[in-house]
Amino acid sequence: QLQLVESGGGLVQPGGSLRLSCAASGFTVDSYTVAWFRQAPGKEREGLWVINPNGGTNYANSVEGRFTISRDNAKNMVYLQMNSLKPEDAAVYYCAARNHPDYSLQARLYDNWGQGTRVTVSS
Repeated sequence: QLQLVESGGGLVQPGGSLRLSCAASGFTVDSYTVAWFRQAPGKEREGLWVINPNGGTNYANSVEGRFTISRDNAKNMVYLQMNSLKPEDAAVYYCAARNHPDYSLQARLYDNWGQGTRVTVSS
């Protein structure tokens, strides 16, 4: 059974950093495309970063230069490093996976989701 479990969210001050983790089971992260999304209250789910089996990546302009995705195949984990956090980054962050090499950031294309981890950015 394919499962994704996010962790690492919490409260951080503006300008701070967090690293989110996505633990995968039931599949290997180097054989699926894995992406990070977020959803703030009243807003649509937004794709942030994605990595495909070949290591190809794609990201949203809104997080360019601040967020980065990485993958540890040995641990079967995918991470989202978030730096220079802003209050508008506050949201529930999700990782998702799909068995397709296209590194799309469209949430509707992903059929496997974690439960999410909440990030709050406030002083």
